[in-house]
Amino acid sequence: MKKTIFTLGIILAIGLFYIWKQSRKSKLPEKSAPPVEKTPEFKITIVYDNNSFDERLKTDWGFSCLIEGPEETTLFDTGADANVLLANMEKLGVDPEIIDKVAISHIHSDHLGGLTGFLDKNSNPTVYLPSSFPQAIKNDVKNHGAELVEIDNPIKIGEGLYSTGELYGPPKEQSLIARTKKGLIVITGCAHPGVVNIIKKAKGVFPGENVHLVLGGFHLGGTSTSQLKEIIKDFRNLGVKKAAPCHCSGDRCRELFKKEYGNDYIEVGVGKVIDI
Repeated sequence: MKKTIFTLGIILAIGLFYIWKQSRKSKLPEKSAPPVEKTPEFKITIVYDNNSFDERLKTDWGFSCLIEGPEETTLFDTGADANVLLANMEKLGVDPEIIDKVAISHIHSDHLGGLTGFLDKNSNPTVYLPSSFPQAIKNDVKNHGAELVEIDNPIKIGEGLYSTGELYGPPKEQSLIARTKKGLIVITGCAHPGVVNIIKKAKGVFPGENVHLVLGGFHLGGTSTSQLKEIIKDFRNLGVKKAAPCHCSGDRCRELFKKEYGNDYIEVGVGKVIDI
């Protein structure tokens, strides 16, 4: 009898130990899955353009946009006149001091003219210039105390933001590429190398990635309707989902892109904000 009771006690003890162990195991924190790398998202604000969007702002021939990324803010081009650039930024509530980096697309004054005046306000940003720029301009950037990076080939500018590198125009020109969850955002200054060539370059830098948006000056003012239709067809063949021509693109270009792209056409002018 005692032996039977002892045996039952052992079995009960083992059972209780098993229940305790399982309950403790269930309370232990599960091992977390490895973190998934998040694709950066961007906010793009047009701060200088010859097309109007926000009536509070001044229009002027040229281009500049503010690219707010996940970690840094980049100013792409500076328009023709620093006074116009800075006044528009002020009305938009943009403090020049928040800008970490400046990239200039090409040598023409309607994209470069505001640089010196901007650096007078904030000389802290790193400035990315095509290496083909005259030494005098490079020296001027350095004399303002800003760090200079000369661009030849594709290079990472910031988290999720890249330069296409210099492409031949003339003049030589760099464009920017932002990588987002929706795809690549290609931002052109004046597209002297050809906007289709720039898109192809962006797709070459990031093979297999789709192009969500092409934004900026397409340099198509004065281009014939038949040529514009071929370019739009190239956009479609390259899988460009949305188009946002401004600056030197031309009114006819904007009309035809709007007709083709419909709801995927983005009307752009100074003050326009695009959230990606």
